[in-house]
Amino acid sequence: MCGFCGFASLKHDNQSQDNATIINSMMDKIIHRGPDTAGTYLGEKLTLGFRRLGINDLEGGAQPLYNEDASIVMVLNGEIYNHKELRDLLVEKGHVFATNTDTEVVLHLYEEHGINMLSHLRGMFAFALYDIPNARLICARDQFGMKPFYYWRKDDTLVFGSEIKSFYPYPGFTPHVNETALAQYLTFQYSVLEETFFTGVYKLMPGHYFIWEDGEMQIHRYHAHKFTPTNIPYNDAVKAIDDVVRESIAMHVDCDVEVASFLSSGVDSSYVAACFGGTKTFTVGFDYDNYNEIEYAAALSKQIGAENIPKIISTQEYWEHLPTVQYHMDEPLADPAAVALYFVSREAAKHVKVALSGEGADEFFGGYNIYREPISLRFLTMLPRALRKLLAAIASRLPEGTKGRSFFIRGAKTVEERYIGGAYMFTPKERAALLKGPASTNAADPTQITRPLYDNVKHEHDITKMQYLDLHLWMVSDILLKADKMSMAHALELRSPLVDLEVFKIAAQLPVKHRVSRKGTKLAFRAAAAKHLPPDVAAKKKLGFPVPIRIWLREEKYYRKVKKYFTSEAAEKFFNIDKLVELLDQHYKGRKDNSRRIWTVFMFLLWHEAYF
Repeated sequence: MCGFCGFASLKHDNQSQDNATIINSMMDKIIHRGPDTAGTYLGEKLTLGFRRLGINDLEGGAQPLYNEDASIVMVLNGEIYNHKELRDLLVEKGHVFATNTDTEVVLHLYEEHGINMLSHLRGMFAFALYDIPNARLICARDQFGMKPFYYWRKDDTLVFGSEIKSFYPYPGFTPHVNETALAQYLTFQYSVLEETFFTGVYKLMPGHYFIWEDGEMQIHRYHAHKFTPTNIPYNDAVKAIDDVVRESIAMHVDCDVEVASFLSSGVDSSYVAACFGGTKTFTVGFDYDNYNEIEYAAALSKQIGAENIPKIISTQEYWEHLPTVQYHMDEPLADPAAVALYFVSREAAKHVKVALSGEGADEFFGGYNIYREPISLRFLTMLPRALRKLLAAIASRLPEGTKGRSFFIRGAKTVEERYIGGAYMFTPKERAALLKGPASTNAADPTQITRPLYDNVKHEHDITKMQYLDLHLWMVSDILLKADKMSMAHALELRSPLVDLEVFKIAAQLPVKHRVSRKGTKLAFRAAAAKHLPPDVAAKKKLGFPVPIRIWLREEKYYRKVKKYFTSEAAEKFFNIDKLVELLDQHYKGRKDNSRRIWTVFMFLLWHEAYF
């Protein structure tokens, strides 16, 4: 796990001392991603910088890396888990290797297959590969978006890297807040657009690559996920899941340094830890009752023969580190669990360089409780649409919190109308009242963002539609992004063996009845996990990572802290302050639970303070 940055221009001058100074300043911004070594490439039209965290081939794995005749140079962040089998095939074809790194495998794959090499890669990666004789730059991102890649263009100049903060030292890069991104963030709780919170800075999307040549960029998609449900018998599905999960874990722990695992009370991380059998697990909890999973983690760790290393996060240190967390995220993220991930990564990094975690199972196998909604609404959605709308209109006149109110309102809508992902913070009407400027009225309705994805699965079951949406939005821009940024803040490589191409192939074949029922979620997955875990753990209800922000925001100390930000000059620039204070006061006085919506605005203001 590492980090890279670079810039290209038709007017590039490789003799300029400035280029070396610029790239080194850019690399300094991401030294946390790779504190072990650094390397640069200073070319006629391209400059590359790399910060390395040594995991494989500790002696010979320095980057940038070249092929035999130095006609190709590349930098890669991530891991190619099938690199050994690919190496064997390439050796059979006559390729000669100078290192044992997965990066060199990608170089030789390019020599052998050109851009079609991407279809051979199984892993998490973002890379920049430069074909020097043809002055052609190829950049790609893995199929699930586990590794980040950002770029900025101006005239014939391209700046790119693993983190946006590395762009700051580049001459001519002037950051501006993208207020359209802010409007959508207020609804989704994360940066959902291809253009980031920095105007003109874009994400390379998962499963995509681009070619930069003669100052022009061409972006292409090389991989698309597809659910293909079959009639696989339940017991066969359970066996297939267990086989592929254990195989994936075995590939993910193959490296030259010690590997540990994160462990919460959930089935996903427990399954991974139990199958892995490592010697250390890491768990965090809060100094509040009902917000602590350490006792559970210690018991399971003892059962699987591992030492559990716990960390209690005090309320004070949680709040003290919020600005640091938002800085490392690059873009604001309102998921409170990101901070917990920051602390567990910090603890793990004191002992190991690599840790396993359990991301991905919910999106792949149907784990979120909300996925049961189409089943609970089934009889209501069978009624004529006009009747459902009438019932919803009657229900909407009832006071908020009235039993059944939400049921009838949501039942009047299609899944495409009611579900935009794991969080829905502010409706378009609410954010319009909150925001100032053009974004208050011009921002697209969230359904315009989700519609193209829903169109890809319009003939699938509603539960499959929800999973597909989360796979492309929530998992990429919240779950996987915070996993990368929070672990790399401490130079820890976090590997997620459940987010794997072969694992997804099995998950994609499961019929809905093996995923979700009225009684539970991740049905076949839990049965596979039960082969290695106590029954109560395998069956445990999905909780997420509980963080007591609702409690904190009703304490005067933290109420006043947030209010200071809500009445600040920055808040005045973007928001109608009276609306912010009203949200805060309603929560503080116990009239409504506005905690998640308050947190969404507060995280943006902390991020803004860090970058502007």
